[in-house]
Amino acid sequence: MIRMALILSFLGVAAQARSPIAEVICEPTPALHERLQRQYEAHRSATGIRDPEQIMEVWTGPTGNWTLIVTYANGTSCIVAMGENWTPQREG
Repeated sequence: MIRMALILSFLGVAAQARSPIAEVICEPTPALHERLQRQYEAHRSATGIRDPEQIMEVWTGPTGNWTLIVTYANGTSCIVAMGENWTPQREG
């Protein structure tokens, strides 16, 4: 019984947590790029082709914040993930 109460109380707290990207999911690509530049001082630091219709982009900011977005051929981009402490890796 106590175990169930603890689980339910935890789930209630988790449900109240807000994602930093809760308000922005998808936007036209130019608008999302502008927002990343303006709000986070981010720049596109890596790209990769996922398939002929999608490009993955990593945007990084000066404090180590990062954003992973997918850009679609139709002109829309969507935030997939955000995080902190981005560390570029040196090759070789």
